[in-house]
Amino acid sequence: MSARRIRPSRPKDFDEGRIAAVLGPTNTGKTHFAIERMLAHRSGMIGLPLRLLAREVYDKVARLKGAQYAALITGEEKIVPPDARYFVCTVEAMPLDLRVAFLAVDEIQLCADPERGHVFTDRLLNARGEEETLFLGAETMRGAIQRFVPRAHFITRPRFSDLAYTGHKKLTRLPRRSAIVAFSAEDVYGIAELVRRQRGGAAVVLGALSPRTRNAQVALYQSGDVDFLVATDAIGMGINMDVDHVAFAAMEKFDGIGIRPLKPEEIGQIAGRAGRHMNDGTFGMTAEAESLDEETVSRVEGHRYEPVRLLQYRNSALAFHSLDALLEALDEPPPARGLVKARPAMDFTSLRLLGGHDEIRDMARAPAAVKRLWDACQLPDFRKLSPDEHVKLVEQIYRHLMSDDGVLPEDWLARQIARLDVIEGDVATLSGRLAQIRTWTYAAHRPGWVKDSAHWQGQARAVEDRLSDALHERLTQRFIDRRTAVLMRRLRDDDVLDLALDDSGSVSIGGETIGKLEGFHFEADPRAEGIHGKTLRTAALKGLDGEFYARSMRLANAADTDITLSEHGRLWWDGAIVARLTAGTSALLPVIAILADDHLRSDLRERIQKRLDAWIATRTELRLEPLMALRKAADAKAGTQTALPAEARGLAHQLCESLGSLDRHNATLPPDERAAMRALRPFGVRFARRSIYMPKLLRPEAASLLALLWGVKHRLEKIPPAPPAGLTSFEFDHDIPHGFLAAAGFRLAGPRAVRLDMLDRLEEELEAAAAKGQTADAAIPKLVSLLGCDRDTLEKILAALGWSRVEVANTNESTSVWRNTGTRTQPRRQHAHKKKKKHATVTVRPDSPFASLATLVRKR
Repeated sequence: MSARRIRPSRPKDFDEGRIAAVLGPTNTGKTHFAIERMLAHRSGMIGLPLRLLAREVYDKVARLKGAQYAALITGEEKIVPPDARYFVCTVEAMPLDLRVAFLAVDEIQLCADPERGHVFTDRLLNARGEEETLFLGAETMRGAIQRFVPRAHFITRPRFSDLAYTGHKKLTRLPRRSAIVAFSAEDVYGIAELVRRQRGGAAVVLGALSPRTRNAQVALYQSGDVDFLVATDAIGMGINMDVDHVAFAAMEKFDGIGIRPLKPEEIGQIAGRAGRHMNDGTFGMTAEAESLDEETVSRVEGHRYEPVRLLQYRNSALAFHSLDALLEALDEPPPARGLVKARPAMDFTSLRLLGGHDEIRDMARAPAAVKRLWDACQLPDFRKLSPDEHVKLVEQIYRHLMSDDGVLPEDWLARQIARLDVIEGDVATLSGRLAQIRTWTYAAHRPGWVKDSAHWQGQARAVEDRLSDALHERLTQRFIDRRTAVLMRRLRDDDVLDLALDDSGSVSIGGETIGKLEGFHFEADPRAEGIHGKTLRTAALKGLDGEFYARSMRLANAADTDITLSEHGRLWWDGAIVARLTAGTSALLPVIAILADDHLRSDLRERIQKRLDAWIATRTELRLEPLMALRKAADAKAGTQTALPAEARGLAHQLCESLGSLDRHNATLPPDERAAMRALRPFGVRFARRSIYMPKLLRPEAASLLALLWGVKHRLEKIPPAPPAGLTSFEFDHDIPHGFLAAAGFRLAGPRAVRLDMLDRLEEELEAAAAKGQTADAAIPKLVSLLGCDRDTLEKILAALGWSRVEVANTNESTSVWRNTGTRTQPRRQHAHKKKKKHATVTVRPDSPFASLATLVRKR
């Protein structure tokens, strides 16, 4: 089937405003940014991936703007005051017929999710604000958004803090403030039991919990009553807590079809919950989960994932004039490349099964009856018993809705709710009742399903609250062992000798945790700080002398692979930051500042300094080998065997100072440039049309290090992340300094930054096209492919480089070719030593557009 154009399902008089995609990894403040933008408008709507998160954001909006202006719309809960201006919704529940000035959709990368992706794709294609629209999500969605929303511009937000992998640790050795992630309720409860026995207790968070239970559990963790949280991957979707470390207890999950390994981007989404805002975080494995391979670790730490190439799609322009028409519309294939037909969801499966019943088919003849059947089929399967059980419930509800009363019978609904209003039972029993009451909470909020919606909403909510409180109490009893010791009693002189340090860095006195040793810095427990912070710190440091010495010796003898450098310029060792890079006399010679308590002895500090200085020197030599070799030759004493000739020495110094690349326009070139070229060619220096650069430094490992060194040298408060590996060009962010861009191997050309080798190749292709007489339009596809941008952007880049279309006429028609009519590029000097130029003989084909022009030239 040929692809047809996707037409947005919006009113004809709708004038969509500015569209932006705010992309980046976790902990970049995307959702916070969207809320601020929404509240700056006269009205707005934000779609969120979870009911729990929607409730959290609604509470925030109500607090900031007043409850009378804030609305909450989810499948199971609707709070819509008469004067509501700001609507916080789950993505599925967004009322798209409501016009608002601002609209945002969070976690837009879920367009690729097999179960819910078709809903997010529909919002990407059709949901718009009148003045501003934001799509929030992962960088992996950039290409898909460019394809389906070409008007969108992009805002890239770097992560506020570092994320580092610390390997596998036993449950008993996990650091405090850890979240342990499993992928089933059974596993969550089993791990929580182990943590209670071994570490004192844990709070639990699952997507199936009600907001009330979830908030109560999170409050236990946030208050410090427990130091561990055991959760499903529900924590990966924007639920923010003070987590320092994320430990994966499993690396496989059930995706609705079968068990499969986690993808790197899924690992990153969950692991990214560690280290909120400016606090650095770590992640690793625990329990039965195997350690990650180096490639996956590199991807997660660097936030580099495969782009989303296919979006899940289901037609949302439905026809209700007959049941068969509705089924056909839902089963319609995707209208364009890049979209893939979503697997049948539970609502479509229910509709298809019920459509096979003659009695139901007879009831659903009128359009209104078909619409009613579809509404009933959209009831979520909260109970998760079996597909057949769910379809039976949908059929029962539809029969009631199609009765003479047209609503659910009140006595029947009262019985369904009353049988669930029982707070006795264990965790599993209460969880099952909560899942069932959600069915009737949903029904009470559906328009036209009950006579007195406010009454039944209140009834269902009251039962849900009672069950939620009972479940929270059972969870607390089962998984938490309350503290009985008082910290101040352990701070007597006799107890200081009882100081202990476990493998996670946790420091305790008499079995009571008083803080944590991160690298060479002791961080006191915040709860203990309020009691007697100075006494606690003095006691801890006094007892840690031996540990400081042991760690110093281990670091001094550590292998190079045990030390890592983050994109923010921090040096990590043994799961902690031990130093950071600061500006030195040269960008290639940064100074390492050790991060340690003043209590660390000077001889140990010197030992650490010497080891880290040697490490950064080795790192620089290995990754920047061509540049370091050139620097040594430039600094060599004149007349020695390794010294550069005079005509090349100055240019080499300029290249070293500018970290491997020069703009020809700004460089000071020697009179005998050809001699300099010969001298520098063995070092891998390339003399291109616009730049002089070293191609080996464009490799990702070298380019990212050079960009970091430039940021350190220029004392940037927030060093931007280096351009992702493999990019040949990207939309320029004006907040990024041009020098940082050049250090990473890019140059600004119009609206985009273009990698130096691609810039050179681009102009080679243009000159080759001109020499062949190729038309301007014929050359464009290859140029677009080189830069990975659209046609309009390409033309802006070429205009910035001085290339423009030149009309050429012949006997039949006029056409255009590319010519450099502006900024002159530097020609290659392969034959510059020849004094006489030989004119090449060019044979012009009679059918060429240049045949007439060639005739005129010969006549002259």
